[in-house]
Amino acid sequence: MHLTAFRFGRPYESLERNKLVHFMTGEPVAEVSQVGGAIVSRDLRKAENARKAILKIDPEDIVERLQTAGNLYALGTVEVGGVKQSPDDFARHQSATTGLPENLCRANMKKNLFVLSNMDRMLDALSRGLPPEILWRGYGTEHRDVVVSYQAQSPVLGLVLPSNSPGVHTLWLPVVALGIGLLLKPGGQEPWTPYRMAAAMIEAGIPEEAIGLYPGATDVGAAILADCGRSMIFGSAKTVAQYRGNPAVQVHGPGFSKILLGDDCVDNWADYIDVMADSIAANSGRGCINCSAIYASRHTHEIADALAEKLGSEEVRSPDDPEATLAAFTVPGAAKAIWEQIEGLLDKPGVRHATSPYGSRFVEGDRCGWLRPTIVECDSPEPEIARAEYMFPFCSVVKCPQEKMLDRIGPTLVATAISNDPNFQHQLINASHIDRLNIGALPTIKLDWLQPHEGNIIDFLYRSRALQMTDTSAAVSTATAVPAQAGT
Repeated sequence: MHLTAFRFGRPYESLERNKLVHFMTGEPVAEVSQVGGAIVSRDLRKAENARKAILKIDPEDIVERLQTAGNLYALGTVEVGGVKQSPDDFARHQSATTGLPENLCRANMKKNLFVLSNMDRMLDALSRGLPPEILWRGYGTEHRDVVVSYQAQSPVLGLVLPSNSPGVHTLWLPVVALGIGLLLKPGGQEPWTPYRMAAAMIEAGIPEEAIGLYPGATDVGAAILADCGRSMIFGSAKTVAQYRGNPAVQVHGPGFSKILLGDDCVDNWADYIDVMADSIAANSGRGCINCSAIYASRHTHEIADALAEKLGSEEVRSPDDPEATLAAFTVPGAAKAIWEQIEGLLDKPGVRHATSPYGSRFVEGDRCGWLRPTIVECDSPEPEIARAEYMFPFCSVVKCPQEKMLDRIGPTLVATAISNDPNFQHQLINASHIDRLNIGALPTIKLDWLQPHEGNIIDFLYRSRALQMTDTSAAVSTATAVPAQAGT
């Protein structure tokens, strides 16, 4: 199987190819053509054609085609890399190169299907009821009979995609429905979702000129971030710091998502143990929305031990085992290096390893490694491990007074606050360092797809601007509002 680059409607085979192999056996799975950053920069000079191709189609038709694409992607057989690929083939290919169990690959397919199947509702929620024709034309009259105008900031959205979890692709699925083309740099180990999704979209009638696939090295990502009017990247805290304040780049970094047990509920902590466990372990802990820390003013010892008992015995299974829950680290030596780092942090004052009675956390394979669920208890927010996040089921249970929690948790993508205290709830709602807030016993991994995630993508892709036209009532009304004269 050969995954070629796709230059806005033109397949491109490169002499330089990246070989994808099975993470356990080393057997070949696919070859991926590699392009350079210069090709990306050259093609971006004609990126306007991508948006023009979309705008030729009625926005309602685009939505219907995306819904069809969702069914093809999740349920149909589409051609990927010159091979007819079924959903089971896709799950097997994706698992082979990412280390994610096949059943989790299928679960992530359902997330993408949901977004595409409900694209009309998603757009209505994201746009706050704005008629989609307004984005197509650039202006129009909204429901208040007010003229509004929205200016696209780029004809395409450039995406530097990761390989950790297929679930992140839900973030860019609405882009075409917003009249913007796609320029995708697939993840090195996970090209499968963007390639299959692009194939499904094109088969469903989305113009092939609107989609670009540019696999390659870091210079490809650099070209996208430098030359796209709007781009999105997924990366580490270092990546977040590098692009902080750049309005043209939306950065998705570590989540540091947390559960906060309020003083009014903490004595009933056992009622919420399943919520905590699901938040930690779902999707093998690979998402930024997985819980990395639980804060409570008391009972931290008991909570840590209960979570260790619930999660600590989980064993490594074959990726095709329907009961498998743990993903492998496919880069040789990566799992070992991470565990050695954790061991160094465990050997600090105020830290207790709650899962130590359940055997070694590091499992080494011939070509890869696994990390089993790990729960630690911290007697305060001070230990470094209390602020750590890893791409496997890992969580610190941190002892902290309720009145100090918001000052100590740091930037938080998702916070689940289990409390009925109205004062605490008010503080949480006004906390600017919490992006998504759940009040009540909701897992951090539970998302409402009709609400924005890490900002509204429409606000990122479009600029709202003033527009007055002489043939509109709005223009007349503003013209008659004569400023008061000085001295009156």
